[in-house]
Amino acid sequence: MTDGARAATRTGPPPREAETHCPYCALQCGMVLRDTDDGRTEVQPRQFPTNRGGLCQKGWTAADLLDHPDRLTTPLVRDPAGTLRPASWDAALARIVDGLRTVQRAHGRDAVAVFGGGGLTNEKAYALGKFARVALRTRHIDYNGRWCMSSAAAAGLRAFGVDRGLPFPLTDLGRTDTLLLVGANPAETMPPLMRHLTDQRARGGRLIVVDPRLTATARQADLHLQPLPGTDLAVANALLHVALTEGLIDREYVAARTEGFDAVRRTVAEYWPAEVERLSGVPVADLEATARALGTAGSAIILTARGAEQHAKGVDTVSAYVNLALALGLPGRPHSGYGCLTGQGNGQGGREHGQKADQLPGYRKIDDPAARAHVAGVWGVDPAELPGPGVPAYQLLDALGTPGGPRALLVFGSNPVVSAPRAARVESRLRGLDLLVVADFLRSETAELADVVLPVAQWAEEDGTMTNLEGRVLRRRALRPPPPGVRTDLAVLADLATRLDAPDPGPADPGAGPADPAEPAGGAAPGDTPDRFPTDPRAVFAELRRASAGGVADYAGVTWERIESADGVFWPCPDPDGPDSPRLFADAFPTPTGRARFHAVRHRPAAEPVCADYPLHFTTGRVLAQYQSGTQTRRVDALRRAAPHGFVELHPDLAARLGVGDGDEVLVASRRGELRAPARLSPTIRPDTVFAPFHWPGAARANSVTNDALDPVSGMPEFKICAVRVERA
Repeated sequence: MTDGARAATRTGPPPREAETHCPYCALQCGMVLRDTDDGRTEVQPRQFPTNRGGLCQKGWTAADLLDHPDRLTTPLVRDPAGTLRPASWDAALARIVDGLRTVQRAHGRDAVAVFGGGGLTNEKAYALGKFARVALRTRHIDYNGRWCMSSAAAAGLRAFGVDRGLPFPLTDLGRTDTLLLVGANPAETMPPLMRHLTDQRARGGRLIVVDPRLTATARQADLHLQPLPGTDLAVANALLHVALTEGLIDREYVAARTEGFDAVRRTVAEYWPAEVERLSGVPVADLEATARALGTAGSAIILTARGAEQHAKGVDTVSAYVNLALALGLPGRPHSGYGCLTGQGNGQGGREHGQKADQLPGYRKIDDPAARAHVAGVWGVDPAELPGPGVPAYQLLDALGTPGGPRALLVFGSNPVVSAPRAARVESRLRGLDLLVVADFLRSETAELADVVLPVAQWAEEDGTMTNLEGRVLRRRALRPPPPGVRTDLAVLADLATRLDAPDPGPADPGAGPADPAEPAGGAAPGDTPDRFPTDPRAVFAELRRASAGGVADYAGVTWERIESADGVFWPCPDPDGPDSPRLFADAFPTPTGRARFHAVRHRPAAEPVCADYPLHFTTGRVLAQYQSGTQTRRVDALRRAAPHGFVELHPDLAARLGVGDGDEVLVASRRGELRAPARLSPTIRPDTVFAPFHWPGAARANSVTNDALDPVSGMPEFKICAVRVERA
């Protein structure tokens, strides 16, 4: 049947269509969703600067979950026998409110905690932070993005005065002469990005990859540096040592635009390439070739990702690569600079507007009196009523149910039973709570432990905004309403706030930032109770704009209409009629002096060294077909077939010593736990290192093994290295 005939015979309303973005990684590929005549939802890529008409297999299958049989469509409440059973919304919310009040009366306001996610829209992340601090009045809120971007964020703030994953558009990658990727494997984690690397290579550019494994990305590199996990900081200092020795430093840039270089120069003088080769395993010749490729290029970009950042010294490791970029004069120059590849879909925006323990909207510090006054003015509360800073994600989860720790937890958009470090310990903490509430659209491993599970809308069923890895604010558009029985997260928070008697906001502070005359007054949407939380995402975004005004991440000039008239809007954007900021640092850095700041950092060993009992290094990562904790992707048939189970990758020489064959089940044990999965032999991994992806629960749960040692600045756990033993199971 032709399309014309199909259209002619169609009955009922025409198929729905929405231009939107992929629900997975921070690339936020542009796509079109379309309901077809035969009842399916079709995904088509669209031309957008990040993906340029491409999608990965996760994006192509993103709509498969919209009508999945596992979809939650009614609240679940645990009965006295311990079984989760369907319940009405009124009964479920009443159970939550009664539990929260009981806990707070007995143990204080901070006995309730909130845990969010890097996949929530800006509106939901903002509302969640406001709900925790205004409705619950607890200091305990953090989110799973703490385990993604926090080390790079902290390093960026202390060097540049701002944390934006990429301070330049992604398209600059295709136009730079030398690109250094450290701990990144975009060929599997965000495949459409590789189109930009193809452009870069076609122009004659050089790609250098630093990774302990010969990944799909490393195979495309001109040079692959294969260090021992946990030695990236030493490698960076050695690269700067070579650049100094060979006169590759941009001394004019350093003198005019930076401060603190002398201390760094003295520190890296100790990092002789031969010594770093002994420490990391990276040959001197490769260290020298990398430094020369960066230092002699007309333009160069240095990017880090989780491989370098998920360490107990992650902030210092990123700082070492920032030091290298500054010494070479890269930040602020065309097609040059330092950047970080954000992981989760809204990992950038999710941390800017209130989910982090120490932040208020606009990337304001919660212990800054001026910041508290501004945000309290928008929220219509007394600044003294706002709680102080809480603790980072892992510390929050590890304190659950302990004396003095939170006794109740609300989880939105996260699955810490699979994704948290030392996951078995976190699971035991969750089991010991007086009340665990999970809002999700599928029964995750965390939801299975909950006292109440609330069914909430999926990405294609609600409007909102996301902020991608470039700091580009995008529009997510709904294709359809949620199914009967399902509510949006904003509606859930509004109802809970009403039942908890959240204080009236009062009149808006006239000094709290510009209001958009096109938006509903006071941030309330038609039909919303003005003294509660708005449920219309457009109204929430209008309030977010006022709350962020004047902050580091200033969205005051960003409107939905402006986003839709272009391919998104880059923050900071303080003026609706003024320019946005696709490129930062061209003239100055947003620091008190206008200069970028060097930080002298030294390599230190992993928190847990290998020993006779645990003689191997263990590291984790992702695979192409799966995403994060796998709650979504493990339910998509095509993705499950492509990557049906976890595995343990080890070198054939190591396998021979262990008596392990390809496909044999092996046990990987650390001091914290163990995992069991089939062996996958690969000559491209170091013989002293084993690797496992972290998408699977149960016996293959990689994060049962990982170390919960934390970076002292960022609170990042040491996911990427710990000591293990491996044996045939």
